[in-house]
Amino acid sequence: MRETFWTAPNIVTVLRALLIPVFVWLVAQDQYMAAFWVLVVLSSTDWIDGYIARRFDQMSTVGQWLDPLADRLALITVSATLATFGIVPIWVVLAVVIPDLILSVNTYLLFKGPPPLKVTLLGKLRTACLLIGLPLALLGSTGMLREGLIPDIAFVLLALGAAMHIIASIDYFIKARREAARLRGAQARPDTEEDSTA
Repeated sequence: MRETFWTAPNIVTVLRALLIPVFVWLVAQDQYMAAFWVLVVLSSTDWIDGYIARRFDQMSTVGQWLDPLADRLALITVSATLATFGIVPIWVVLAVVIPDLILSVNTYLLFKGPPPLKVTLLGKLRTACLLIGLPLALLGSTGMLREGLIPDIAFVLLALGAAMHIIASIDYFIKARREAARLRGAQARPDTEEDSTA
C-alpha cells in the first residue's frame, strides 16, 4: 500500500473527475452525442484505474478514498445534469443523492474520515448499472434512437441501479456502525486489561 499520491491509477481518477464539467457543458449546449462519448470515457476509466492499481501493484492510501469520491461525484453530477435537462427522471437523482448524503454524515460522525470498509459486489453491480444506464439514457434521447429499445434498456438499468444503490447504502450504513463499534471495543480492551493487572 503506497502513501504517495503520484500513482498511475490516481492520475486516471483525477482525469476522470476533470471530465465531469466537460460533460455538463456539452449537455447544456445540446451536444448530446459528444456528451455521450465523454460519459463512455468516464464510465470506462472507473474500471481502468482499479485494474491498473491491482495489476501493477499501485494501490495507495489516497486512492482508497479518492476513487470512491470521484465515483460519487460523477454519479451525482451526471444524474443531476441529465435530470435537469429532462433526459432521466428525477427519482434517479433522489435515489443516488439521498443515500449518499446519509452515508456521508454517518461516515463523518463515526470515523471522521474514509471508513475502513471494502466495496461489496452489490456496490460494484450498482455502479455498473448506473454507469451503463446513464449513457444509454443520453444516447436514447438523440435522433431516431428515441423510438428504439435503447430508452427502455436504459430505464431498466437505471431502475436496477437505483434499487441496488439504496440496498447497498443500507448495508454499508449497518456495516459502518458495526465496524465503529468494533473499533471502540478494541480500544477499550487494553484499558480494561491494565486495570485488572494493576
